[in-house]
Amino acid sequence: MSGDWGPVLVATMLFVLCTPGLLCQLPGNKRPVEYAYFQTSPISIFIHTIIFFGLVTIFVIAIGIHIYSG
Repeated sequence: MSGDWGPVLVATMLFVLCTPGLLCQLPGNKRPVEYAYFQTSPISIFIHTIIFFGLVTIFVIAIGIHIYSG
């Protein structure tokens, strides 16, 4: 039995990359973009959530990344 691991890997990678405050934060608390700030605001979480779902939709549905195991 083989499964499609593409959506799982794409979502996991994007979740880590789109975590607000880890690499960058849009909008920052003092500037429009802050890098490695590690303090988030509710608006920053909302914006990063929209970016995450947009990228997951593009990579999984529009492009159709598939990685099969087995």
